[in-house]
Amino acid sequence: MMDGFRNLLRDVGGVSILSVQTFKAFWKSPIEIFPVIYQLDHAGIQSWSITALTALFTGMVLALQFATGLEAYGGSMYTGKLVALGIVRELGPTLTALLVGGRVGSGIAAELGSMVVTEQVDAIRALGADPIKKLVAPRVLACTLALPLLTMLADVVGVFGGMLITMREVGVTSKFFFTQVKDTLWVVDLMHGLGKSVFFGYFIGIIGCFVGLQTHGGTEGVGVSTTRAVVVTAITLLISNYILSTIFVAVYG
Repeated sequence: MMDGFRNLLRDVGGVSILSVQTFKAFWKSPIEIFPVIYQLDHAGIQSWSITALTALFTGMVLALQFATGLEAYGGSMYTGKLVALGIVRELGPTLTALLVGGRVGSGIAAELGSMVVTEQVDAIRALGADPIKKLVAPRVLACTLALPLLTMLADVVGVFGGMLITMREVGVTSKFFFTQVKDTLWVVDLMHGLGKSVFFGYFIGIIGCFVGLQTHGGTEGVGVSTTRAVVVTAITLLISNYILSTIFVAVYG
């Protein structure tokens, strides 16, 4: 147990040090735009389909559960309000982060891990370049920018999926549904979800980079790092989701 606790402290310290080095790389000189665009394509554009598909069926299932569950209490007319709040505040950013974290975080860890075991990172240092600026900073920035955009997509698609099921199960019109959504959602609700997604994107990028740069043991080590990145990212996202939600509720209500 003590070994596990020491490993946890070591990893937290390592991620913190890498974070400081990454922020220094941002401020020392401008980050090259083309690597960031490439990583944005990988982290954001190539993840839109799985994000939209997951959000669509999440909204549909959420609406189905609320519509049938509230029917006995005469509250099924409020399904639109509950679906909108559930998607925008919680399920949209959280599910998007978990999916993108599993896909992108593991990819980052595998890519950097392969570069470590083939000594490409050492070659970058030997040429006088900073691997943090060249490899870490573009990936962290791209993930931080991509997650809020994907979250907005998930919010729209998820609410749309909820509308389809609410119209079928409750018998309301699309105009009535969107009126409920408009009357329920405020800017603070959007800030809850989008604010968390910024932190989620950062965690995905920095953890994937940290685990990848810690790779050792050849090609087998790359596989271990890939699995570790998925597990650590998922746990971090779930824990940080509770902490951030507590903070946002205390600040914004």
